[in-house]
Amino acid sequence: MSDGEFAPIRSRENARFKLLRQLAGSTRERRRAGLALLDGAHLIAAYRASGGVPEQLLLSESGRSNPEVAQLAGGVSDRGVLVLADALFGEIAQVAAPTGIIALIRSPKPGQLPAVIDHCVMLDNIQDAGNLGSILRSTAAVGIRTVLLSRGCAFSWSSKVLRAGMGAHFSLDIFDNADLADIVPRLSGRLICASGHADKSIYQADLRGPLAWVFGNEGSGVSPGLIAAATEKLRIPMPGQAESLNVAAAAAVCLFEQLRQNQGAS
Repeated sequence: MSDGEFAPIRSRENARFKLLRQLAGSTRERRRAGLALLDGAHLIAAYRASGGVPEQLLLSESGRSNPEVAQLAGGVSDRGVLVLADALFGEIAQVAAPTGIIALIRSPKPGQLPAVIDHCVMLDNIQDAGNLGSILRSTAAVGIRTVLLSRGCAFSWSSKVLRAGMGAHFSLDIFDNADLADIVPRLSGRLICASGHADKSIYQADLRGPLAWVFGNEGSGVSPGLIAAATEKLRIPMPGQAESLNVAAAAAVCLFEQLRQNQGAS
């Protein structure tokens, strides 16, 4: 990349910079526009590996000399690359230590919800972005593709959720603003509610075959309607002194126990 090809924007009065700063500063604005910001080489590499093509790549003036940044910018048209002075790039960046590259992408749409759902994860009012991203990461890791988020959940394509997900988004079909109760009849198998108050342990349960999990809000847990709709309520045994597990940690334990049982059955 030569300086002549990509003259950096240095003025805060630049119209393109003003628009980018507005998008970067407002989840509501990004959601309205159907756009998301991927901050950092790892996320962008995962997006490109999934076949995604950024709407625009933003490079910092110093970061464009980084070989990894240059490689990720390869194949993007000149009009799709914007170089910002380091100070301006820092105003767009979503992390404390910017890596020098940000991608502006269209938030992928999952399409129509299947009429019959064999395996999925339902998230009921998960409000912490870090928890939500971590659950998405665990879900992708065990090979479950469909994730349904109630209207009370954090926005799945927010910058904090994307960072916590570490690229998991791009191997999942994520349905925001889902009416979980209305979707229950589409499940071909059992609905399992993770609850610290359940009598039965996940290690006593048969988790093989079609199955859906529902994990609830950090403070109040799963809503009463979904608890009532669940086939089983299961807890994670905790013989130690901890009163409870973080919902993201609990989801990981449940999902990997399901994976272990299914692999043993194959």
